[in-house]
Order: sequence, then C-alpha cells, then structure tokens
Amino acid sequence: MREEPLHLLRTTLWICLLCGVVTPLAAQDDDATNSAQAEDAKQVTEPDVAEHVAVNAVASDLAIETRLTDILNATKWFDQVTVEVRDSVAFIDGTAVDDARKEWAGQLARNTEGVAAVVNQIEVKKIINLSETANVVATSVRTLWEDLLVRSPLLLVGLLVLMFTALVNSLAQTIGKRVAKRSRLRGSLQDLILQLVTIAVWTVGLMLAAVIVFPGMTPAKALTVLGLGSVAIGFAFKDIFENFFAGILILWKYPFDKGDFVECNDVVGRIEDITIRMTMIRQVDGQLAVVPNAMLFKNPVDVLTSRKVRRTTVNCGVAYDADLNEARDVIQKAVESCSTVNTDEPVEIFAREFADSSINFEVTWWTGATPREIRESRDEVVRQVKQRLDDANIEIPFPQRTLWLPEPVRTTSDASKKQAASLG
Repeated sequence: MREEPLHLLRTTLWICLLCGVVTPLAAQDDDATNSAQAEDAKQVTEPDVAEHVAVNAVASDLAIETRLTDILNATKWFDQVTVEVRDSVAFIDGTAVDDARKEWAGQLARNTEGVAAVVNQIEVKKIINLSETANVVATSVRTLWEDLLVRSPLLLVGLLVLMFTALVNSLAQTIGKRVAKRSRLRGSLQDLILQLVTIAVWTVGLMLAAVIVFPGMTPAKALTVLGLGSVAIGFAFKDIFENFFAGILILWKYPFDKGDFVECNDVVGRIEDITIRMTMIRQVDGQLAVVPNAMLFKNPVDVLTSRKVRRTTVNCGVAYDADLNEARDVIQKAVESCSTVNTDEPVEIFAREFADSSINFEVTWWTGATPREIRESRDEVVRQVKQRLDDANIEIPFPQRTLWLPEPVRTTSDASKKQAASLG
C-alpha cells in the first residue's frame, strides 16, 4: 500500500518531465510551420478582407463575377480586365494607368454584396496621355482663373491699401522734412529718421495688405513667418544686412555728412548721398564711386573737411651761398601776401635739410579744406615765392654735381695744341 503513492509520484514526475520537453519541441515545430507559411504568403497577394463577412452566401460567385466585370468594363478605365470569384473571394486582374483607379476597383469589389475578400492583382502601367495632360493643365488654369476672380475683390482692396500706404509715406516724408528743417539735428541723422519712418510705414502697409489678400493670415502668423524667414535671409544676404546696419550707424554717429570730402583707401571725393546700404562719393576726377557702408565703417576714413581750414606744405630750396635768414624772411612775406592763405593761423618755415644742390626749407601754411582750395593755394604760394626770391636775387638752384679727378684729363684742344707746337 505504501508503494502505490511512491509509484504514483514517480509517474507524475515523469509525465511532467515529458511535457516540459515535448512542449518546446512542439512550439519549435509550430514556429517553423508558421515561417514556411509566411514565406509562401509573400509570394501571393494578401487578400483584402471585407469589414463584415456574411456566414451564408448572399449571391452566387457567377453573379458577383458577372456584375463586377460589367462595371469595370463600363468605366473603360482598365485593359484586359478579368474577374474570378471563388467561394466569395474576388480575384481581379488587368491593367490600369494609375494607382487611384486600381484602388477604386478594389474598393468596388469590397463594397459588392456577397464578396468576403478581394485579391487586387491589377497592374499599374502609367501611360503618357497628352490629351489627358492638356485637360489637367486646362483644369488647373481654369481653377486658378476662378480663384483669381473669387479673390479679385480682396486683391483690389490690397492694392488700395498699398496705394494708401504710399500716400501715407509721402505725407510722413513731407512732415518729417519740415520738422527736420526746424530742428538742429545733423543732416545725416535727419535722413536716418526719414528712412526709418519709410521702412516702418511700408512694413505696416505690406502686412495689412497680406492679411486682407490672404484671409487666413494674421499679424501674429505674419510676424512668425517674418521671424523664421529672417534667419535664412540673414545668412543668404549677410553682406547686405552688414551694409544696412553700418549705414544706420554712419547716419547716426559718424562725423561726416553730405558735402564733406573724405578719403578711404584709394577713394577721395565729396559725399553726394548716404543711404542705408551705400554711400555715393563724387571723386575729384568726376567719377562717381558707390562705396558699401561696411567699407567706410571698417576702414579708417580721413574726413578732409571736418574743419574749414587745412594745413598744407611745400618744399623750397635756395643756393648754398644764400643768406638763409634773408631767404626765410623773403619766403615768409611771400606766403603771407597770398590771398588763399589763412592769416589767422601762423605761417611756419623751417630749414629742413642739406640737399645735393640746395638748402631746403619746409614751408607750411593754412588754407581751405577742399582739394580744389588746396591746389589753388599751392599754385599761388609757389608763384609768389618764386617771384620774391627772384626780386631778392636769391637763387633757386638746379640740381648740379661737382666731379673731382685724381689726375689732369687731356682734352682734344690740348692735344691739337701740342701737335701744332711740335710741327712749328
């Protein structure tokens, strides 16, 4: 009696062990079977099962097949279309020109009463149809024209808003110029304010026109698009924005204005106009130089007319045997007698160097600041100094050089004389 429980326990353990071994093996067999079935299913089109499948057949397979074939042939959208229905599963075959028509045929079969599943084997062969393309283009153009006609009142109102913006800008410019004349602001600062007013007026006008023409657009969306687009625009037009901000700083703070003569790099001339992006300089030879504002902002600029007078210098040489004090007095009186010399500032004359043929004086005086005034003053000073030195019998020597030879040099005349003496 005691051996029966032990035997039963041993039997139970063996059964558990067998189940533990057999179950994984069976699972592996099932997995292998499922994998094989999946590989086979990849080679056939998966059927599209209807949402509701009836248990009892509603219509015969032949009736469904005939009905679907008639409908697909009636559309004339498909070539060589065939429909076969087996056990309420519709197999559709043929060719279509696009995916939309293929999908339409499958949807038609799914919606047909009595169809439990659809296998859509229609092949899409895209054919270039010029007439159909022309129809599509014509339809698109017609749609655009109709949209234009629908939006024409909005476009008209937007155009009126832009015209009103131009009127407001003109009025603002007129008022701004009148106020600027009465104010004591610099001319460049006045131009800056007027240009910023123009930018502000047109920004508001364009935003308002965009909101009217595009009803879905709001000021918040417009500002968002403007903020996002400004990043890309900033990278694409970096130089333009650099010149823009340089122009603002030049108009706001820089110590030159329209009419001033400036020199930057190799450009020397009078400023004719300063805009947000560029500065126009009329050079002394008459050519117009359009200089980017960034160039004037980054490089040293000599403002030649920052003061009404400028100092200029010429060199004048006198002979070594001349009295230097007398020569200095003559030169100084000659310079002071010139009408182009500013007598409010001192005339400075310094002996500069021992040159090869003369003692050179550095003659400095003050005159007008423009390049033309500088040239005119130099012309007058040089003429007066030359005349006064000539009147005082002080020589302005030509360059000359003295040669010292270690031995006497025989000349042709000496040789002729020696030969004549020997013959006589």
